[in-house]
Amino acid sequence: MVPLAEAPAAPADTLPQLYPVLAACWQPPAGLGHGEVQITARFALRRDGSLIASPRIVFTSGAAGEARNRLLRTTLRALKACTPARITPDLGRAIAGRPIGLRLVYRGTR
Repeated sequence: MVPLAEAPAAPADTLPQLYPVLAACWQPPAGLGHGEVQITARFALRRDGSLIASPRIVFTSGAAGEARNRLLRTTLRALKACTPARITPDLGRAIAGRPIGLRLVYRGTR
């Protein structure tokens, strides 16, 4: 679930630890409303945690029209701002060049 209260302090050493590192930069764009919104980005990282190429958005739900466009832009900006990700050398060797999917779920305002 996003947004996160704060970014993890230590470098990620596993994939489950990597996801919060990347999600910590994401904040939902204004105007998403009360419903659940989901977005999934696919990308690859180098050994140093930097992006290999521009991430691709492969799934969205819960937002349409201009709200969806804001969601896409916000997500891509967040991934670029959060990289290079703080990862250990071991994780860097394990994930370098391999596709990663990051799913962000926003439950809406309550």
